[in-house]
Amino acid sequence: MRIGLLTEGGYPYATGEARLWCDRLVRGLPQHEFEIYALSRSAEQERTRVPLPENAVRVRTAPLWAPADDGRSYSRRERRRFVDCFKELVHGICAGEPEPFAAGLYGLAGLAREQGGMYAALRSESAVRALESACRAPGAARTVRTAQVTDLLEFVDELEVMLRPLSLDWYEENSEPGGLGEADICHAAAGGVAALPGLLAKRFFGVPLLVTEYGVQLRAHYLAQLDTRSEPETRPAVRALLAAFHLRLATEIYARADFLTPGNAHARRWQERCGATRERLRTVYPGMEADRFATVGEAADCGDPDTLVWVGRVEPAKDLIALLHAFAEVRRAAPGTRLRIFATAVAPGYLTDCRSLAAQLFPDEAADTVTVGENPVSFEEIGGPDAPTTAEAYGAGRVVVLSSVIEGFPVTLAEAMLCGRATVSTDVGAVCEVIGGTGLVVPPRNPRALAEACLSLLQDPERAQRLGAAARARALELFTVEQNVAAFQEIYLRLLAKGSARPDGGIPFARPPEARVPGHWTSPTWAPAPEASV
Repeated sequence: MRIGLLTEGGYPYATGEARLWCDRLVRGLPQHEFEIYALSRSAEQERTRVPLPENAVRVRTAPLWAPADDGRSYSRRERRRFVDCFKELVHGICAGEPEPFAAGLYGLAGLAREQGGMYAALRSESAVRALESACRAPGAARTVRTAQVTDLLEFVDELEVMLRPLSLDWYEENSEPGGLGEADICHAAAGGVAALPGLLAKRFFGVPLLVTEYGVQLRAHYLAQLDTRSEPETRPAVRALLAAFHLRLATEIYARADFLTPGNAHARRWQERCGATRERLRTVYPGMEADRFATVGEAADCGDPDTLVWVGRVEPAKDLIALLHAFAEVRRAAPGTRLRIFATAVAPGYLTDCRSLAAQLFPDEAADTVTVGENPVSFEEIGGPDAPTTAEAYGAGRVVVLSSVIEGFPVTLAEAMLCGRATVSTDVGAVCEVIGGTGLVVPPRNPRALAEACLSLLQDPERAQRLGAAARARALELFTVEQNVAAFQEIYLRLLAKGSARPDGGIPFARPPEARVPGHWTSPTWAPAPEASV
């Protein structure tokens, strides 16, 4: 089987738990060929490429960070066609109507496929005027109507980048080195712009489209827009236009995809609200390498009984401020307790705030007049002498805490479960789904409830041990690489079994794999010459 794997800002140019599943999937299905179509976000990212297995036969990369001006200018007739399609697209964006959006999107894709890139056209005065008319038209959202010229220009610039996949040469069949039109299945590793090439391959050639979302791209965009510190200069009208575009694109992807695999029920609910039908949905949990945590998970020692452990990225969404206040309550009831915070990544300003609060809440303590004082809260990094691996970080204490106010699929929680640790978590994202009754769950932004739950496990080690054992058993059943790979193998076969939607009536595997092997033996010259007629 030939799989076109679509990524954006990830595999094979980035690592991290959220994207490691791509590598595990490719390596776990060596019987299939994978062609990776990657949209990269920066030149620095492209300098680092993870080693690929033998069945990853080709990587094609398109940068979203570099200017894409190919010098192509349209004729008058082509410009009229572009304006007509662009008007439909922006009308669908501004008025929230899916039909005009889809018609405009596919119209622009057809134009780009026939005539070349749209860099100049998308940044033209005609495009800005069409967008302005759509913003002022009846039915447009209230915030969109307030857009000024600078807002229109900024959004057009953003739109050109997001529509850049329409102009790529990834879709042609029967060309060297081939394209998505020859794939048996397009598998998008995320929604949003990453799935756009698969959407076009389905439109042009009927290639089945599978979309996997472990973090819903639409939700991620909404959260990014709420964080004004990340984009302080973005004006309300531009944010509204971008949000409308991402919503319309997500709705079209969910409507056209042959199958959707959300990573948890939380992501599934987002997809259903945007129009995905239940018969095309199946939850597939991300797979983790259980062997990495086997030593800690199977050890008789359950860690320091007086230590709480937190592991993750130090950022505001993780709400370490609430955790520190909760730990102050824990210390009042159990003065000998410690909190060890292990950072996998850091938002520098937030880490400084957390250190300052920890210093105020917990002055350095010493056992006597000659001993150096020590703070009961420590900030450490994975890879240090006390925790050289992630598994050993989880193994440092008996109870692992997750204090987030925003989560998708809580990877650190699943890892703690694989390590056989009892957990205390806030009820956000897919936490309850992952825990499944094997840990304690409290409301977010409630330090007192968090402290009481931690104390209940610290003061009852037998219960903590039972919960840890149950958590490990659940994680081994649901969150391993093996179950993840097996699920996708089954889905691939299911998509092929449904039959092809190719316009030419072709069927999967009609062109044998050896036909794609370069060399003289694939040329028709090897065939015996026909006998001359007498």
